[in-house]
Amino acid sequence: MELANWPWDAMLVKAAGRVKAGLPVSRTLRAMNTSETSRFVRVRVDLVVEIDSAEAVAEAAQRRIEDDPDMPAHERVHANSAVMEDTAEALAYLVDPFDLVSGVPGVELAQASWSSEQIEYDPDALEWELDGEDDADDDDGEAAERGLG
Repeated sequence: MELANWPWDAMLVKAAGRVKAGLPVSRTLRAMNTSETSRFVRVRVDLVVEIDSAEAVAEAAQRRIEDDPDMPAHERVHANSAVMEDTAEALAYLVDPFDLVSGVPGVELAQASWSSEQIEYDPDALEWELDGEDDADDDDGEAAERGLG
């Protein structure tokens, strides 16, 4: 079947940490008006996870790769090698942003990308504090309640 005739509307395409919900294929993108673009929301999530067993993560990733019926054999060999060498790469094979929104009523995943990397992590370092927006709002609210704001 030619790619142009593929039933994209019923397909979710995943490759190398990117997912795009397939829509009917057209040669050019049409312009979107404001009401159409305002339907889209970017959700940003930043996670730091602790790996207790790199071996368990790599084995789970290898199972996922072996169970993927759409992955060509030559990609499977490369993917298996990558997940055995790099725990972050293995984790990327196991994390799926679609799972975050699949159960949310009225929401359909339009596009997603993700990556993982090994990092140096110190939970007490200032760089790992949350953005502080919530704290600032709380402080302003408390000050206003006390008549200080």
